[in-house]
Amino acid sequence: MNITGDFFTYTGFRVTNGTLPWPRWNLIAIKANMEAFPALNGQSVSYTKLVFPSKCVNPPHTHPRAAELLFVLNGALPVGFVDTAGKLYTQDLSVGDMFVFPKGLVHYQYNLGQSPAIALSAFGSAAPGTVDVPASVFGTSIDNVVLAKSFKTDFWTVQKLKAALTPPPK
Repeated sequence: MNITGDFFTYTGFRVTNGTLPWPRWNLIAIKANMEAFPALNGQSVSYTKLVFPSKCVNPPHTHPRAAELLFVLNGALPVGFVDTAGKLYTQDLSVGDMFVFPKGLVHYQYNLGQSPAIALSAFGSAAPGTVDVPASVFGTSIDNVVLAKSFKTDFWTVQKLKAALTPPPK
């Protein structure tokens, strides 16, 4: 195999706001992980560029194989995570601020502003993984009775959440 400097170069973050392939209300996460950038294999590091349109949330999620260090490049982001004792830690971040989300803990980011916010997330793994909490709970076939009892709600509320979060069949 003839490896050149191209193997060690990732250009996926060159995308500009005008050319991003997204509806203007959805979060865009451009990943430079081992899957997208094979040179990271064995390097214990990866990045994700996050573009948040106005009023966009990155829903509660976890990274089972890495801590996340979020750096705000543009805009402002209220962020938070919940520790294993159930305590919520929050902070309002501005341009130039960083916040660490410990490995495996549920966390979120939210753009309250009228303009897009952009952040870079660094991970201590080439394959940090992402577990989307709402989709993992309500976007699966967990029994409705189990979910209704677990969330102390009714069957119909669970049905609404499942309908909104279940991915369409492929």
